[in-house]
Amino acid sequence: MADPSTLQDFLAAHLRAHPNDEQLLALISDVAVACEKLADLVRLGELAGVLGAAGQENVQGEQQKKLDIIANDVFIECTEHTGRVAGLASEEMDNHYPISDGSPRGRYLLTFDPLDGSSNIDVNGATGTIFSIIEHVTSAAPTDEDFLQSGAKQVCAGYCLYSSASMLVITLGDGVAGFTFNHHEGVFVLTHPNMQVPEATNEFAINAAYSEHWQAPVKRYISECVAGKDGPLGKSFNMRWAGSMVGDIHRILCRGGIFMYPLDARMMADGKQGKLRLLYEANPMGMLIEQAGGVAHTGTSPILSIEPEQLHQRVPVIMGSREEVDRVVSYHASL
Repeated sequence: MADPSTLQDFLAAHLRAHPNDEQLLALISDVAVACEKLADLVRLGELAGVLGAAGQENVQGEQQKKLDIIANDVFIECTEHTGRVAGLASEEMDNHYPISDGSPRGRYLLTFDPLDGSSNIDVNGATGTIFSIIEHVTSAAPTDEDFLQSGAKQVCAGYCLYSSASMLVITLGDGVAGFTFNHHEGVFVLTHPNMQVPEATNEFAINAAYSEHWQAPVKRYISECVAGKDGPLGKSFNMRWAGSMVGDIHRILCRGGIFMYPLDARMMADGKQGKLRLLYEANPMGMLIEQAGGVAHTGTSPILSIEPEQLHQRVPVIMGSREEVDRVVSYHASL
């Protein structure tokens, strides 16, 4: 029996077919190294002294955990000096992070949410890292505006799930592949080739605590799901909510479902257009879902078609199995 394929085998095969992608594939390897380091820190938890609050807020006004800051630093350290990136942008930093003077500047811009689901850290729940890679289209030093490219222009997107097993899931625009981290060997092994989102589903993921604030299309859809097989949808649904976008999207990639973090009255009252960040969460997850045969939408427009206006722009998110996402989108259109 042949040895299982590793991430490096996968990237080498891609390079043979796409020789101009050498720098991109090297950057993915850099990202994988950062994820390996974070997987070890998350696994050790309190033993590594990484749990608890950091006592400060990020640019969104959210209380940061110690590991939010550590994860951000790990990603910078693993990518800044490699000559593969021209600049980095993170959910945890106000502006983009320029490559330091004296370091070579590469072809790509890396955006990332260093630790998604950080509220789960102290209870040993699912957390993860989400990342996106786009090309730097000029030879000049990048500005914040250079990162404002639609999700359709991503050349790679992925996440690493830190849970009972650590998994790196990526797309290079030709399908989705999942790799499980072998801690004993220190390598990511291909365990989930060609991941596909089933077209139909009977699971939905949404934070029901905010149901009173939902808009009419979402209220209608969830009420129909809860009505079960005797309701208008004619089948019983289960609700799942991981408290981590990585956890919920990973489940959907493995067995189907619909994930929703819709616009609601609370957000609108605060002048926000959504909860999740376009560049760091919605775009990369949207690319993965669509490459796996699903749909990523806001309710009014496809996520990957949105032209960003600012680094920390928020959007509503509805993504997953095509049949149910299309249904929710049709409810929005009928208003």
